[in-house]
Amino acid sequence: MTLSLRPYQSAAIEALYDYFAASSGNPLVVIPTAGGKSVVIAGFIREAIAAYGDTRVLILTHVKELIQQNFMAMLRAWPDAPAGIYSAGLSRRDIRAQILFAGIQSIHRHARQVQRCDLVLIDEAHLLGRGDSGMYRSFLTQLNEINAGLLKVVGFTATPYRLDSGLLHEGKDRLFTDIAYEVPVLEMIQHGYLCPVVPKQTSTQLDVGGVGTRGGEFIAKDLEAAVDRDEVTRSAVAEIVQHGEGRGSWLVFCSGVAHARHVRDAIREHGISAETVTGDTPGPERDGILAAFKAGRLRCVTNANVLTTGFDAPGTDLIALLRPTKSVGLYVQMVGRGTRLAEGKDDCLVLDFAGNTARHGPIDTVDGRTKGPAGNGEAPIKVCPACQTINHASVRHCIECDHEFPPPVVKVASKAASNALLSTQQQAAWCDITGISYARHEKPGKPASLRVTYECGLARHSEWVCFEHTGFPREKAVVWWLRRAGKLSAPSTVGEALEQLDQLHRPIAIQVRPTGQYTEIAAVRFV
Repeated sequence: MTLSLRPYQSAAIEALYDYFAASSGNPLVVIPTAGGKSVVIAGFIREAIAAYGDTRVLILTHVKELIQQNFMAMLRAWPDAPAGIYSAGLSRRDIRAQILFAGIQSIHRHARQVQRCDLVLIDEAHLLGRGDSGMYRSFLTQLNEINAGLLKVVGFTATPYRLDSGLLHEGKDRLFTDIAYEVPVLEMIQHGYLCPVVPKQTSTQLDVGGVGTRGGEFIAKDLEAAVDRDEVTRSAVAEIVQHGEGRGSWLVFCSGVAHARHVRDAIREHGISAETVTGDTPGPERDGILAAFKAGRLRCVTNANVLTTGFDAPGTDLIALLRPTKSVGLYVQMVGRGTRLAEGKDDCLVLDFAGNTARHGPIDTVDGRTKGPAGNGEAPIKVCPACQTINHASVRHCIECDHEFPPPVVKVASKAASNALLSTQQQAAWCDITGISYARHEKPGKPASLRVTYECGLARHSEWVCFEHTGFPREKAVVWWLRRAGKLSAPSTVGEALEQLDQLHRPIAIQVRPTGQYTEIAAVRFV
């Protein structure tokens, strides 16, 4: 059977081979939630064994659902794969399998039974910053000793930073050394591989004033005591029910076990089918609840600390955050539960009662090094009176329902809108141009391009015009040139373009749209 890979999945596998050809460290592969990491893992393993037939691979993770998901993805890619499972939760101990999918809790004391191993792949690698870290490190140390120091380790994650703070490949105690490949979540959404997430303004907000912090996160007991208040819960649930009308699968993140049950009970009072999953939920009961939720027989699941990673329910089209967190990783993982594509699903609505988007910024701009958006204060926003969607203050029309706002005084925001889930939910704004410069731009392995830098007061914004490329980039370059040079033929090279700059019309303003941590030129205006 031929494994069908998306372009970025193929690129991730190629990047790993390029990395190991040049380096000897332990790399990370960063693919957003719902981007198909299990498919990349399966493809990489199959290619490794095709090239070196006796390669032995161990795939480690922390929950049985992920073990099963990755194992089944392997069999779909390669039905005859010599694969097995080692997991107490799945009642299997195929210790001799050439490709072994294992739970770290089950296998961490049995390195000597595993014996020879060439490659270890760790799924949800960001969890190495938590309680399981000791299990992983002691197990890998023993396994590396058994294999004469030749063991290669690769981490796969959607969030390349620890759930408390800091990048996984930085710091003196790091296991991972580099990022071999990364595809941004915004790019995945824009290319249709992931479902957009849409924020709505909520009237109810959880108050965490006075809640202490330990280890970079709110103290769990104090947090639950602060937010698990009946009047607040009923108010938030009323908004969930209001906004959830017409949406089929609601996933609610809560601040503790008791809180999750109280939210569930309040939702049931509205006649909505709801169940709760926590770490205390017996396995068979949990499996039944989640199966009903995925099948659409159960509308709502509330949970406390168990469905943030490795949970796959593509139909989820409403996420309610009743779980304040200082962890950017946890924040991104929670929102990421809604980005899977599903038939009939256009987007996922996110109701943030916990202030996480204001605390951390859009999910495509966080990087794990900071505790929140750069700068002081909150960026300007306005709420659509027709549909309550959060918009940046500069927009003329609502991004959701096209309601027309009164003409604003527009300027480029210096940072992310405090409640925007994606940076593109801050609409483009016009800036007057005070200067333009042009330069040849070289990138190893790629044709040269023309870098155009626009000065807008103290700010600078750049675009790259690809005359020497082929396909769509070349077509865009021709359009760019003709808008500025009229009937003058588009140049074939950057050198030709630089020689003719004095014949170009100069724009007087550009429209700038935030994209991730950068900006893009959305439009230009001439006299």
